[in-house]
Amino acid sequence: MSWQLADVMLKSRFLIGSSLYPSPYIMSQAIKAAASEVVTVSLRRQSPEHKGGNEFWQHIERLNCHVLPNTAGCYSVKDAINTANMARELFATNWIKLEVLGDEYNLQPDPFALLEATKELISQGFQVFPYATDDLVLAERLVTAGCKIVMPWGSPIGTGRGLMNPYALKTLRARLPDTILIIDAGLGVPSHAAQAMEMGFDGVLLNTAVAEARDPILMASAFRDAIVAGRSGFEAGVMQQRDLAKPSTPVLGTPFWHQALSTHEGR
Repeated sequence: MSWQLADVMLKSRFLIGSSLYPSPYIMSQAIKAAASEVVTVSLRRQSPEHKGGNEFWQHIERLNCHVLPNTAGCYSVKDAINTANMARELFATNWIKLEVLGDEYNLQPDPFALLEATKELISQGFQVFPYATDDLVLAERLVTAGCKIVMPWGSPIGTGRGLMNPYALKTLRARLPDTILIIDAGLGVPSHAAQAMEMGFDGVLLNTAVAEARDPILMASAFRDAIVAGRSGFEAGVMQQRDLAKPSTPVLGTPFWHQALSTHEGR
């Protein structure tokens, strides 16, 4: 079933990154296997001027995906805004995945700088996809600033630890029912993605779990299927958890074989 992300309609809920792959060829094949329609790219880490950059961009262009530039590696509002403007000029898109990091150890976003940069970029006409933590108040401030999309982390970038704080993520989903919420960062295995989708998140963005797998192409297809399964589970309606067991087979009355025996004996 199609869904809307910003100003486009998509079929896939799997957004994928383009870094860390063994080669541009494997990257492109993994993205195809993922059936992704949105690919993130970093101007700071990959550009045509860098060695191998031309080949990288040629593969990206042949994928015919929507490109979502990001400001990865930015630690200040000024750097993030400058990078966003360069990305808009290069890719002819007003989409920007906004990252403003505050800590080099766990690559945690700086909430104050993120909010400041978001407000400025929205005033410049950008469609901002902010990379944030699972903090509810920050997410609410970003929405108030004009964001239609918020991208909370599952856990720190590249850790593969999955959804560290399911309670906080469930709270985000419950309190922001009309906002597109995409889990971004920290997922390590397909079941993490399925879990996020079962919670009702609109999509998943990941990179390292696929790019650093022994077989990135196969792993991309595994995440693809997990995301579809998780979304189907959410739409089907997940049963409520209980503290006590509840039999799945009714035990009221006489077992059917006793009933059949009594009827036979009565004859």
